[in-house]
Amino acid sequence: MMTATKKRLKIVAAASFSLLLVVYLYRAISASTVGMPGGVGVVGRLSGPIEEEQQGQWPPTEDAIQRSLQNAYDAHNSLIKEQRAELQRTKEQLAQLEEQIRSLQTSTPRKYPKVKYLNYKNRKRILITGGAGFVGSHLVDDLMIQGHEVIVVDNFFTGRKRNVAHWLGHENFELIHHDIVNPLFIEIDEIYHLASPASPPHYMYNPVKTIKTNTMGTINVLGLAKRVMAKVLIASTSEVYGDPTVHPQPETYWGHVNPIGPRACYDEGKRVSETLSYAYAKQEKVQVRVARIFNTYGPRMHMNDGRVVSNFILQALRNETITVYGNGRQTRSFQYVSDLVDGMIALMASNYTQPVNLGNPVEQSIEEFAQIIKQLVGGPSPIKQTKAVEDDPQRRKPDITRARHYLKWEPKVPLERGLRQTISYFRNELARSDRFQESSNKYFDSPDLQRSRP
Repeated sequence: MMTATKKRLKIVAAASFSLLLVVYLYRAISASTVGMPGGVGVVGRLSGPIEEEQQGQWPPTEDAIQRSLQNAYDAHNSLIKEQRAELQRTKEQLAQLEEQIRSLQTSTPRKYPKVKYLNYKNRKRILITGGAGFVGSHLVDDLMIQGHEVIVVDNFFTGRKRNVAHWLGHENFELIHHDIVNPLFIEIDEIYHLASPASPPHYMYNPVKTIKTNTMGTINVLGLAKRVMAKVLIASTSEVYGDPTVHPQPETYWGHVNPIGPRACYDEGKRVSETLSYAYAKQEKVQVRVARIFNTYGPRMHMNDGRVVSNFILQALRNETITVYGNGRQTRSFQYVSDLVDGMIALMASNYTQPVNLGNPVEQSIEEFAQIIKQLVGGPSPIKQTKAVEDDPQRRKPDITRARHYLKWEPKVPLERGLRQTISYFRNELARSDRFQESSNKYFDSPDLQRSRP
């Protein structure tokens, strides 16, 4: 419809140009009659019509040329009036169509994942801070499908609205753009406190903000839990163990952390978060659960978060060199995100109040992991060792005895299956990014945009 409107505008412009040409020819012919026999009389006769033309009127005439010009003028004038009327009708029809589209969009129900129905006695109002992030968004999915009301609070520093966009508009879902460093007043039954940058590039980018999120943010969450008598789960981390001297790491191990190193803003921030949690539990009788989360991977990871999994997959997909920091003999244990979410929900539902490790006890070296990624992705990417990162833990493996005993939980997703799903997600994200970049280049390189620039 917009194309038809543009065509009509072009016709109107052409008609106007033709009219101006006719007037120009008329005046030229009038001037040429001067000096001809009866020329003065002709000029005299034409001077009147020229003045009348400016008023849109023509006097009666017997002159053939004048009569021809008059007919052409009247025809063009009539055409312009018809086209203006048609253009106005088109605008009105377009406005009506836009209104109908808006009405259909508001009246047509969106399709959501199927959720279980819970009555008001069993349905809980659950707050998830950082719920638009990698782990938080998967937790949102599980709790929504179970039939609970979920409120997500996120400042979108590392989280993305697109991670939870498939729930927007659902009656059980609410998204609040809010920084938990500032107090929040809301009525809930349970809180999952996941708000904090979790990858080294993100928490090192603004270390003060990271510390504030894990201290002041935790105080606000615990204060809210105290006010509404809600149960709260604090998402801690295996980083509280630092570069461990005990292997594997049980929850009773106090850790080996550099308090002034580059990772201290996150390590010590989480240690203070745990301390605050148990202080509120002891003094204010707040129901507290603490999950110490080990390396986790899966869809919705930030592609440039600097973690081992995302780095290796992205480099392999781009046929770039897979970079291994240090000698590659340092070890990690990787769990799939769905296993972590199951563990967190089980911990929240349990009566166990001490910290619980949630991770995969299967240990692998970074060099072995790089080989696995290269094999699954394929391609010619070489593996190269680079300079080691400061304070990078050399060994990381959880002791999950508590989780097995008290939660009846352990990881179920095999590494290869989880990596294939993660690689598929990253491949789609890269394709989407390339399409967006291509569209942007076409827009900024367009001749129209170039002409519009000063």
